[in-house]
Amino acid sequence: MVIKILKGFFLGIIANCIGSYLYVYFFSRYSFETTIEAAAQQGFLGGVIGLGAVLNLVLFFFFLTSKLGKFRKEIQPYEARGVLMATLLAALAVLYFEF
Repeated sequence: MVIKILKGFFLGIIANCIGSYLYVYFFSRYSFETTIEAAAQQGFLGGVIGLGAVLNLVLFFFFLTSKLGKFRKEIQPYEARGVLMATLLAALAVLYFEF
């Protein structure tokens, strides 16, 4: 059970990183490193982290869905708990960087 929660937590952290990268890639004209440095200096790094956490929503509902098209899979509530914990960690990071 703990392993499943940790699996969901790490997948949530990875999804948040990928979501932040995709946000910077599609909505910034500068490179990823330049945008993150500017975000840290200008104080909107929390916003970038928060927008990256939107991808956690997809991952959360993936774990709680039993039917994907024609395929059936079992519901994975412990992995969903881990993703929720990663989202809470992202929310705490947003609070830290915004205030």
